Amino acid sequence: MIIICGAGITGLSLARELVSQGISDITIIEKEISLGRHASGRNSGVLHAGIYYTPDSLKAKLCLLGNLLMKQYCKERGLTLIESGKVIVTKKESEIPLLHELYKRAKANEAEVELIDEKTLKEIEPYAKTCKQALYSPLTAVINPKEILESLERELETAGVKVEKEVILKGFRESRLFTNKGELSYELFINAAGSHADKIAHLFGLAKQYRIVPFKGLYKKLKKEKSYLVKGNIYPVPNIKNPFLGVHFTKVHDGTVYMGPTATPALGRENYGLLDDLGIETLKILWRDFSLLLGNKKFRNTALTEIKKYRKANIYRDIKDMVEGVEPADLLPSKKVGIRPQLIDIDRKELVMDFLVIKDSNTLHILNAISPAFTSAFAFAEYVVKDYILGARK
Repeated sequence: MIIICGAGITGLSLARELVSQGISDITIIEKEISLGRHASGRNSGVLHAGIYYTPDSLKAKLCLLGNLLMKQYCKERGLTLIESGKVIVTKKESEIPLLHELYKRAKANEAEVELIDEKTLKEIEPYAKTCKQALYSPLTAVINPKEILESLERELETAGVKVEKEVILKGFRESRLFTNKGELSYELFINAAGSHADKIAHLFGLAKQYRIVPFKGLYKKLKKEKSYLVKGNIYPVPNIKNPFLGVHFTKVHDGTVYMGPTATPALGRENYGLLDDLGIETLKILWRDFSLLLGNKKFRNTALTEIKKYRKANIYRDIKDMVEGVEPADLLPSKKVGIRPQLIDIDRKELVMDFLVIKDSNTLHILNAISPAFTSAFAFAEYVVKDYILGARK
């Protein structure tokens, strides 16, 4: 019996890959009443195409392949897939060297990208603005995350995988889990619990040097009458020294144009609303984790900048040089909010930039499954099953 904790895109994809290898004695436990209530169901729905990541990273190795596998999955099942592409624009001349660095990274990652001038940009995104040059990624696409999660759930249940909801892990002893619904025995336990993955790893005595710190992704909606200003995805040049991509424009599957997400420090792992998920851990996040990271100048500057984006005026300041015709009054409130469970290395006092997999005897722990985790999910599952599960059985 393999037990997977967490029915987000990572847990479901791992189960799907195990089934493809002939292993179907699998139970997925999920603490929520339905799928997609956290990161997997709240992301922007963008399939990334391998541009941002350093060539030696897991993100670089798995993002583009994951993009192609997810597109194939959507096409085979008739799921939403909008192959709208993406442009990355510069707001000022000093960003052009960073744009070229992104181009080099993308090429090293075998991504399909093109440096374009302002005239070509207008042919792709007629209302986008840039300073001299932009980067075009034709393989970037938009999907409906919850639709994919529901499709995977149906597929897995048909294959005999059990998806047990409202099951909360309480503890373990030897090869038994204790939950609110009784005991479960396992040969292999896989921790794919997203924002709670570090706590579960700690329960098993692992990854003590790592903790997850939550960052809130806030969005605005573009007034419906102005949605024609964006055809697909318009991104800024990010600060490549941190894992956040900056506030951007995305036209999603229903035609709504969102602007976001921010990367604002959150007060809880599920702190979607102002007062949601507040408690003892809020104090730990404030005084233990953020005080730790504030000693890192790079993080401190990023955090202070992002906190300012609670104000609409500061979000507008971020995007006003990216798209023509957008006025402050065009930015409407949005209920769309996500939490990014960002892993930190408390010994080094820095953000962890890549996916992290830790294996110990008969447990496996997936940490830092953040963007582009949804895009990479099928490729990541192939990698984990081949290298950590099937390889260990030989």
